[in-house]
Amino acid sequence: MTTPRLHVIHGDDPHGPAAELAEFVRPLPHNIEAEQHTLGALMLDPTALAEVRGLLEGTEFYRPAHGLIWSAIVGLADRGAPFEPVAVAAAINPRDLAALGGAPYLHTLISQVPTATNATYYAHIVRDLAYARRVVSTGTRLMQLGYSATGDTDTDLRGAVAAEMHAHAAAQGQGWADPAPLSAAPDLPPFPVWAFPDWLGEYTAGLAEVTQTPPDLAGSLALAVLGVAAGGKVWVRATTWTEPTNLFTLVVLPPGNRKSEVYKHMTAPIKAAEAVLVEQAKPRIAEAAVARKVAEANVEKTEKAATAAQDPTQRALAMDEATAARLDLEDTPIPAEPCLFSDDATVEVLTTRVAEQGGRFAILSPEGEIFSIAAGRYSGTPNLAILKSGHAGEEMRIDRTGRAAERITAATITLGICTQPGVLARLGETPQFGEQGLLGRLLYSVPASLLGFRNERPDPMPEHVRDTYQANVTALILSLAALPETATLNFAPDAEASILDLARETEPRLRPGTGDLAHMTDWAGKYVGAVVRIAALLHLAEHFRDGWDRPITLATFSNARLIGEYFTIHAQAAYDAIGADPAVNDARALLDWAERTGTTRFTARDVIHALKRFRKVADLEPAIRVLESHGWIRRLPTLPKSGPGRKAGTTYETHPNAIGDLP
Repeated sequence: MTTPRLHVIHGDDPHGPAAELAEFVRPLPHNIEAEQHTLGALMLDPTALAEVRGLLEGTEFYRPAHGLIWSAIVGLADRGAPFEPVAVAAAINPRDLAALGGAPYLHTLISQVPTATNATYYAHIVRDLAYARRVVSTGTRLMQLGYSATGDTDTDLRGAVAAEMHAHAAAQGQGWADPAPLSAAPDLPPFPVWAFPDWLGEYTAGLAEVTQTPPDLAGSLALAVLGVAAGGKVWVRATTWTEPTNLFTLVVLPPGNRKSEVYKHMTAPIKAAEAVLVEQAKPRIAEAAVARKVAEANVEKTEKAATAAQDPTQRALAMDEATAARLDLEDTPIPAEPCLFSDDATVEVLTTRVAEQGGRFAILSPEGEIFSIAAGRYSGTPNLAILKSGHAGEEMRIDRTGRAAERITAATITLGICTQPGVLARLGETPQFGEQGLLGRLLYSVPASLLGFRNERPDPMPEHVRDTYQANVTALILSLAALPETATLNFAPDAEASILDLARETEPRLRPGTGDLAHMTDWAGKYVGAVVRIAALLHLAEHFRDGWDRPITLATFSNARLIGEYFTIHAQAAYDAIGADPAVNDARALLDWAERTGTTRFTARDVIHALKRFRKVADLEPAIRVLESHGWIRRLPTLPKSGPGRKAGTTYETHPNAIGDLP
């Protein structure tokens, strides 16, 4: 510290506190050596300027001459010129240069620097002392305002105090950039309904308007409806692999958002198509029932004959007939009545439904009951086998005590679920959901609720838009149901090349430490396949009567990529809500501790002693990296170790916004 400077405060009372303060005033905080070392280090090591400029603006120097030198250094750097002492001296006005001590003073600054590598360390000291001076100045002005009050200008006084505090708060954040929210995706895009074929996009947007709900709900459910039509009947070949065309979509909305109304209208054509399929199946079911009855009677008759036969030769013939009759009975099942979807089912019932319906089924529900059931609400044990296999189109073999074995060649399940934000957050509380990959199979939509902003007189849905949706979805379901065997879609060559481009672009995003999807590789690893499935569904919606005979175009795949990007951003938000990234969770805990305790500076050991969730420094490092990268903390430079003993630990500084403003 340098020589104290008298700082007099005037007041009306010659014997009051203001007068007492005038008699004994501490010098304003400053450190001339730190200012000298900062400037000298910059002239010695130009590479340090970028980091120092992030800390200082030039107004922080206590000695005006140092502000002139700083301006010269910055001006030269901005022109791409060197800023060693000779160049800096030439850049300063000769009269000002003489006042600050001439060119020799610049060389003195260099000669006094212990080491150029500590420029940021000294810059931190300069910045902090400048802030301390602003605190003193603010306090002085507040005291002056208080002593000048007359009692008749209370409103003016309050306004003046508020202005001083606002200016002080603004100064507090100097040297800091605005921090980024810890949320993975702070700004979530709306569902791109324009990526749908015209008839589907118009209906989706129209239904969202009529019901005053986010288009994300109808848009995500539209994909699930297409998945109901195509799942189990159509597969799609990418480059070196194939995908089924069913999807798991999950929309997150709070209560009161008219979810049931949207579901009723979106699923109406599925019910209409299902009714047609039931009527078409009635003769076949009746015929099979009669054939089954005859086969059962034949089994009973031949088995009695075999039992009654006495002659060995006759018994052998009777046994052959009984065996053939039994085999004939097993080959005469009664097909189940067509059923395309349900809004609720236990895991066991869902498995049976999938087996009965030829391997394809769907759960479409405005509630998320399926997740609590899968978590073991009734059984007490999570059971995800049918959902895992049903997403991938895998073969399933189920054997249970007291029940006939169930064999499913390729299980394909479609989910179109809406759930509440609280349910989404609790998905992470069932470890098996993450460990067994269920979370990574969901296409998440987390739209903003329109509650409080709804229009009570929305535009009506044009009848032709509603009728076209009903007719086209019904036609798509019936045409695909009539296929004698599963069909496989292919991509046009340019669309296939675009799949490879997407795969190349996505892969680096999975890299640990640098990729924005590194904490959710279970989801991101299925991303390209999900886009391929969406492209197939858009293709079938465009050509809903004969799409399986046409290649998928590049334009269709590009639209699928738009929808895929939407789901990627929303998945990041959903994983954030689920708490799937432990580093972000730890970062929030650390920032919450700083806010609660008013901690502006801390070391790793401070955090470990205060928060028991961290047992050692290595446990804390991921959270530190998250907070640093988002701008909520920054590390203060430490001087090199110069004596015996342990090296000082790194000290971190907390962003002013973090105290009382947790993201």
